[in-house]
Amino acid sequence: MQRSPFLLVLVGQCSLLTCQLYEYHFNEEGKTWDEAQSFCREKYTDLATVTNMTDATRLLGSRENPAEAWIGLYSDPETCNKTWHWSLPGVEFHDNETQWNSGEPNNKDNEENCGFMRRNLRWGDISCLKSSDFICYNDRVVLINESKTWEEALVYCREKHYDLVTITNLDEQRWVQDRAKKANSPYVWLGLRYTCTLQFWFWVSDVAVTYKNWDSHGETDDCDMSGAMDRGGEHKWIKKLDNENFNFICSKFKPTPHSKI
Repeated sequence: MQRSPFLLVLVGQCSLLTCQLYEYHFNEEGKTWDEAQSFCREKYTDLATVTNMTDATRLLGSRENPAEAWIGLYSDPETCNKTWHWSLPGVEFHDNETQWNSGEPNNKDNEENCGFMRRNLRWGDISCLKSSDFICYNDRVVLINESKTWEEALVYCREKHYDLVTITNLDEQRWVQDRAKKANSPYVWLGLRYTCTLQFWFWVSDVAVTYKNWDSHGETDDCDMSGAMDRGGEHKWIKKLDNENFNFICSKFKPTPHSKI
């Protein structure tokens, strides 16, 4: 039986009842970095953005014979100062979150401008013209650049996608805030709601509010209030009246139970 060139790995989730914000697809068809980027953008969202070692372990560590693979990491050969970027527009590259292998990036012969993941789950740089396996990812959340009330946003997400987005940890917060930056309203609605009857905040996906990122006055208890994320600054959560109109972020798929790898 011919082996499929694809491997799907779900990421961006904790143990039970968490939302999956993105999924990775490992492709064993050798391509240059540019070819891989074009393929991923056509079939999925982009080449993989890897922000922590949990992601890296799930990407290659779950494979029986892990191979080196392109990720969405590149530098501009035309600039004097070597700076690295993620392929996905709008996602910032943070030097303090790098996972370079020892001695990397070394920019050998001044021609190594694309990043890949090594078998030891660390990054390396090499010529973008090399043919290699590669990792695509599919975004499971989407920013809707339409301003609606919270209830209108909830209906829209449930009709067009799955639900208003849920955030359960820091990685998911970062993923959602990268989408929020592109909003054309000062805040974006989240799937966060206050119940006057039971007097607590909850996610509409029925996930408990354990991870929190409220601003200093955000979590006060009031009826007819829902949670929104600040488009700028530290992207804190803040309570807003339901009848205000903001952009919003939907999750595309239903959360599924998942045990840690």
